[in-house]
Amino acid sequence: MANEALFYEKKENKQVTCKLCPRVCNIGLGRTGFCKIRKNIDGTLFALNYSRCSSIAMDPVEKKPLYHFYPGANILSMGTIGCNLHCKFCQNWTIARAEEGYLTEEITPRKAVDLVKQYRQKGRSCIGIAYTYSEPFTWFEFVFETAQIAREQGIKNVLVTNGYINKEPLQQILPYIDAMNIDVKGFSDEYYRSVCSGKLGPVLRTVEEAFDKCHIELTTLLVPGLNDSLKEINELVSWIAGLDREIPLHFSRYFPNYKMDHPATPIQTLQKVWELAKEKLDYVYVGNAPQLNAGNTYCPQCKFKIIERYAYTVRITGLDGKKCRRCGYPIRLVGDPKG
Repeated sequence: MANEALFYEKKENKQVTCKLCPRVCNIGLGRTGFCKIRKNIDGTLFALNYSRCSSIAMDPVEKKPLYHFYPGANILSMGTIGCNLHCKFCQNWTIARAEEGYLTEEITPRKAVDLVKQYRQKGRSCIGIAYTYSEPFTWFEFVFETAQIAREQGIKNVLVTNGYINKEPLQQILPYIDAMNIDVKGFSDEYYRSVCSGKLGPVLRTVEEAFDKCHIELTTLLVPGLNDSLKEINELVSWIAGLDREIPLHFSRYFPNYKMDHPATPIQTLQKVWELAKEKLDYVYVGNAPQLNAGNTYCPQCKFKIIERYAYTVRITGLDGKKCRRCGYPIRLVGDPKG
C-alpha cells in the first residue's frame, strides 16, 4: 500500500523534489527517485513501500551488530525494499535494489508492534523492533509511525542504517529511537563516490547529530585496497574518539558479493586495524572473523574480560551491575544484560 511521502516539495508541471536524503531527487511525473520506491504519482510523492515488509525474523541484538545495548537479548527484525545508496558489495542487494513489483508481505505499524507484544505474552525475550535488512530511512513513513506506537508501549526502536538522511527528518525521528548501528563505510569521499554512489559528509553529520541523543555503535566493512589503509583507519578512529572514545566500533570482514569480486579481507589486515583502533577507542570489535576472537568486551581500565561472545552466544562473565567486577570501572551499556 502506497502512502503519501513526507519531506518533499511540489514543483511546476507536476514535478516534485524529494528532501528525505542528501540526494534531493527531482522526480518527474510517473518516475521514482534513486531509491526506486518514492514515486511521483500525478504530482504527489508516494512511498511505495509504506506497509511492505520484505523480511522479518527474530534475531539476537548482537546480529545488528549492537554489543552494548541489552547484551544477549532478542529483537524483532524487519525490513522493506529500496535503498538510497548503491554499494557494489551489498549483501542484501536483491531487496535493496528491488523495484515496485517485488513480492512483499503487508504489515501495518500497529501489527508490527503487536507482534512484539505477542512474543512477550508467549514468554519469549524481545526488547523491541530493529528496522534493518534494507535501508530503514527509505522506509521513513512506516518506521516513524511504528516507532511512535512502539515507544508508547515501552518497546525499543533500533535503526540499522547507512546514515544517509537529511537533518530535518533525522531530527524528527530521533526522539523515538533508542539505538542505532550506523555504517561508516569508509572515511573518504572517493570511496563513497566510487563504491557506494554517495558522499561521506552526510553520514558523519548523522553520527554527530545522533551520538548524544541515543545509543549508537558504528560499523565499517573493510574492503582490501579500497578503505583499509592504516592512514584512513587512523583518521576514522581519531574522528570517533573526538566525539566519544566509548562509542563501540565494529570492523567487519568483507567477502565478495553483488558487483564486487575483490578477495576477502586478509586476517592480518583485520588484526592490524583492530590493534590500531584500540589505542584510541575503548570498545573495538571484529566481525566475520571468528579466528581473531575479537568479539569479547574487556574493561577499558584493567582489561578484565566482562562479556564473552562466541557467534551469537553471550556470557556475562565479569560484570557487577554495569561495572567491572575486578576494578569497578563503569562499562558503557544500555539495558540489563541478558546473557
